[in-house]
Amino acid sequence: MAAESTKTLVIVESPTKATKIAGYLGDDYIVESSRGHISDLPTNASSVPAKYKGEKWARLGVDVDHDFEAIYVVPPEKKPTITSLKQALAEADELLLATDGDREGEAIAWHLQRQLKPKVPTRRMVFHEITESAIRESLTQLRDLDMDLVDAQETRRILDRLYGFEVSPVLWRKMTQNLSAGRVQSVATRLVVDRERERIAFRSAAYWDLAAQLDAGAEAEPRSFRSRVTEIGDHRIAQGRDFDARGQLTASGSAPVIALDETAANTIADSIRAADLSVKQVESKPYTRRPYAPFRTTTMQQEAGRKLGFSAQRAMSVAQDLYEGGYITYMRTDSVQLSNSAITAARAQVKQLFGDSYLPKSPRVYTSKVKNAQEAHEAIRPAGDTFRTPAQTGLNGDAFRLYELIWMRTVASQMADAVGETVTVRIQADLPGSVTVTSPAAQVTADTAQLVASGRTITFHGFLKAYVESVDDGASDDQQTRLPQLSQGQALSAEEVIAAGHETRPPARYTEPSLVAKLEELEIGRPSTYASILRTITARDYVFKRGAALVPTWLAFAVTRLLEEHFTQLVDYDFTAKLEQTLDLVAGGNAERVRVLSDFYFGDGDAEGLKELTTELGDIDARKISTFGIGDLDSGLTVRVGRYGTIVEQAPEGDGEGKRAAVPDDLPPDELTVEKAKELLARPMGEERELGLHPDTHRPIVARSGRFGPYVTEVLAEDAPKGTKPRTGSLFSSMDLDTIDLDTALKLLSLPRTVGELDGETVTAQNGRYGPYLKKGSDSRSLETEEQIFTVTIDQAKAIYDQPKRRGRAAAKPPLKELGNDPNTEKPMVVKDGRFGPYVTDGETMASLRRGDDVETITPERGAELLAEKRAKGPAKKAAKKAPAKKAAAKKSTAKKTTAKKTAKKAPAKKTAAKKTTAKKATSSSSSGS
Repeated sequence: MAAESTKTLVIVESPTKATKIAGYLGDDYIVESSRGHISDLPTNASSVPAKYKGEKWARLGVDVDHDFEAIYVVPPEKKPTITSLKQALAEADELLLATDGDREGEAIAWHLQRQLKPKVPTRRMVFHEITESAIRESLTQLRDLDMDLVDAQETRRILDRLYGFEVSPVLWRKMTQNLSAGRVQSVATRLVVDRERERIAFRSAAYWDLAAQLDAGAEAEPRSFRSRVTEIGDHRIAQGRDFDARGQLTASGSAPVIALDETAANTIADSIRAADLSVKQVESKPYTRRPYAPFRTTTMQQEAGRKLGFSAQRAMSVAQDLYEGGYITYMRTDSVQLSNSAITAARAQVKQLFGDSYLPKSPRVYTSKVKNAQEAHEAIRPAGDTFRTPAQTGLNGDAFRLYELIWMRTVASQMADAVGETVTVRIQADLPGSVTVTSPAAQVTADTAQLVASGRTITFHGFLKAYVESVDDGASDDQQTRLPQLSQGQALSAEEVIAAGHETRPPARYTEPSLVAKLEELEIGRPSTYASILRTITARDYVFKRGAALVPTWLAFAVTRLLEEHFTQLVDYDFTAKLEQTLDLVAGGNAERVRVLSDFYFGDGDAEGLKELTTELGDIDARKISTFGIGDLDSGLTVRVGRYGTIVEQAPEGDGEGKRAAVPDDLPPDELTVEKAKELLARPMGEERELGLHPDTHRPIVARSGRFGPYVTEVLAEDAPKGTKPRTGSLFSSMDLDTIDLDTALKLLSLPRTVGELDGETVTAQNGRYGPYLKKGSDSRSLETEEQIFTVTIDQAKAIYDQPKRRGRAAAKPPLKELGNDPNTEKPMVVKDGRFGPYVTDGETMASLRRGDDVETITPERGAELLAEKRAKGPAKKAAKKAPAKKAAAKKSTAKKTTAKKTAKKAPAKKTAAKKTTAKKATSSSSSGS
């Protein structure tokens, strides 16, 4: 009698991975997906199990008095998934938890084990790429759950819950609803605010410098080259770096510094034109540039931002698709190491594509400089033991572009150094007689000047043939400047000497790539969380984008000030970094989760804990926190973040009245100068106009220009109850912000208008997203004009309802603007006017224009960025119907979790050779962060 075949259930996070892996494992395996997390802390009071609702800590979902035991619940939409997995488990003889090989993946596996309660042998299956050889290799290296990794992830989750649930309510009480605070989110916001503070405090300095185009003679190649004047006499000529943020000259060194004005610069230029020029010194040095290390998560995000214009979220979303499709290795990693098989594959392609001269004699080995890097992971690289070139993948659009970037970076990492030569030439100008120049701070008399020319020649490009890293500023690694062969004492002549004026610039605002780099430099957060952090601070209106730059709002200024003054430790950069290091200690089994949580929440003797900070707040003056001065103290100008927007105010003078005006949402804080504030106050017509008092409530009625168009609203008193919302009404298309009167405003505020009774139901006329319409119960009928809202009678309404209901769409409106082809889809992009305002589309994807986007000025690059972000989000998910289910009472455990500790540490898997498999392009699926 034949032995019965056994079945093994393999659970991964996403359906795409499940389909891919099932094709590799065969009929003896059942591969299912958990679709991400299957249980989490309660999201609100209603999801807290009944047995805990009387507990004072229940709102947190964490029992802070008993070893920080967490309440984990299965969301209603996940219950069908749990049922399906239990049914599959009932048919299996073994369970393999094959979630991602990072801390969050380990935690998901632990949650699956708790919920499924398997009675069959259960093991952990870990792989870092989805190829047949890697999947089969992982089956030979099964292990137990790593409870240290679980503890680290659960500690992080609970820390973030305590921070958010204790600090966010303070913001709600003192400022407004819908604000949030987060352990890393708030620090990232502070970084952006601090940079804007530097820009506001910055004072520009003017300076002049000189450039000379020199002639080396007819025999030279090239004959003409560029130099700059660096010294006059024994004084060095000041450059922008010699000024501080207050515009003061602060340079120090062996040579005194002189800042030139226009007159002094032109005087020196005239003298050099008539001077005798000769080579004083030629200094030549060999140039060598080693390849860049392969990508890890943050460097991939940064380069995808610089080279491809991707947001961090977009980069991670596309990388997730590539990973699940079997094109690249796991994309959440701190490691820059490559496996032996990957090094072999990369070197093979170097030889094949570039030749032996580009292949170094021995493989290159990289070591991560990131503290506590998870070296068991590999760098991000093409999957497999042989690499597919981008053309061989069959990919297109964003997936192709990101794969190509990863492939080029990986191949380049195993190529030869770039070599060349750098040359610095120092030139002396003997001036025709002594020259005296006077600057704002000094006077110099000199009979000589010094010039410098620098050049770089690359004689062998090496890895630069395949890949050059983008830079935010400065010269790229492949940039060359050729100089002629010059010798000491050689005579030169000046073709042209140009004096140019400059102004020092404020520090550049962060972009997504540079903010990610700064967070990593400060060792704050984890690489896999940066994309969600950037998305959160933008969604909460703490930050908006101007081009690629991240601009903080005044709301971010107010929230940051409150946190700095009353929760100083929680937004301290060093404290946040040390907490991150502590979580790494938990992951390594070198710190106890309960002790870490207790020190954070209750304090450790040296510092106050979160509980004390949030219960002993003292008096927080919300108005003072939200008010900022503009200019000096004598200006009398302030900007204030109110419940209904940001306003600029001018204090009353004498017996006069003060003034106030709305601040445009898209005006960066550093541009709200005294002059701009006065301009806003002088022309309130375009921003806000008071129309009079409401005859019933006696509240002011104002007309404003808002983010979604002009509207009228009533102004509530500062002490109005928190839940009170002002009545508002959008202006009709036929109305004008500057001419609307109080009577018309009152009509708009009174909408919807009751027309009468019809068939026992009330008929109302109102304005909506789709234009003016009538509503009777659930039956809506369109009106032809907005004015009909005020004039339509019940008889006219009856006539409209007696007609058959029209369906279908009106004729399409012509595009508002054409933007050319989308670089991702190669389809024409146009801006159209939609029901919810203007949007950009390529015929398949539609993306609404954001705050700060204008139809007239929007660029093709911005249009492509909006469409890419929309595609990254994917189609809207339909919520699953809630099924009534009785919540199971969970046993309350103490201190440590009852799951057995790991018995074996992870070891880097040595991959066996396998035939290259052609992976089909995977569809997008949900991902989990680490």
